[in-house]
Amino acid sequence: MNTGSDEPREVAVAPDEQTGKKSDEAQDEQGLGSRAPEFIKSRRLLHLSWQVLVFVIGLGVVVVGIIMLPLPGPGWVVIFGGMAIWATEFVWAQLVLRWTKRKVTEAAHRALDPKVRRRNIILTSVGLVIIGAILGVYLWKFGFEMPWNIKDQ
Repeated sequence: MNTGSDEPREVAVAPDEQTGKKSDEAQDEQGLGSRAPEFIKSRRLLHLSWQVLVFVIGLGVVVVGIIMLPLPGPGWVVIFGGMAIWATEFVWAQLVLRWTKRKVTEAAHRALDPKVRRRNIILTSVGLVIIGAILGVYLWKFGFEMPWNIKDQ
């Protein structure tokens, strides 16, 4: 079973389009691969056991996060915490976390754009006016009576 995490590797980074140089952020990132201590990586059976332990602990944390999604609690934070546990050992989890971080950063930048904020405020205001109008018509026609108690429609 080759998980691609036997040794750290260099991160392939595309050059910046404007300057032709690699970005400082990408150069500061650690390479992909296992972050287990060297004495664990030097023994194959111990390293495999370490990977199984990391996978089981990460799986437990992710499952708890999934359970928290419909229940009160920080479900997504716990899920990403489990992914971070997996990322200490597995390359695929490191790549997923990098992709997620990039997408969240892009979404945050888009949300802070003044045009997008203005559009969102306008859409929210229009939606609230429509809901208020529907509620006003209902109250005018039926009063404070619940819909299932209305006999004559």
